[in-house]
Amino acid sequence: MAKSRRLPPVHPGEVLREDLMAPLGLSINGLSRDLRVPVTRMSEIVNGRRSVTADTALRLARYFAMTPQFWMNLQAAYDLDVATRALADRIKRDVHPREAA
Repeated sequence: MAKSRRLPPVHPGEVLREDLMAPLGLSINGLSRDLRVPVTRMSEIVNGRRSVTADTALRLARYFAMTPQFWMNLQAAYDLDVATRALADRIKRDVHPREAA
């Protein structure tokens, strides 16, 4: 049986870029200025090279009138998807379910 092809995981930066920044015409520089964070931080997030931290989640939530949990949940889902793709087979091989008593 062939493995099904899964879509690549969606980084929170892609959601930020495509769903919020692009429709609102926001640049990385402008958003960085408004959030009071370094441009490098936002650039790395938007380009999928950096995780959204609690600090950034709080700032994005305040700015876009959302919850910080939204951003943290996106990051957690992304991290888990990446880890599953990288480690699932090895963990399945190495770790066996505990038998019921």
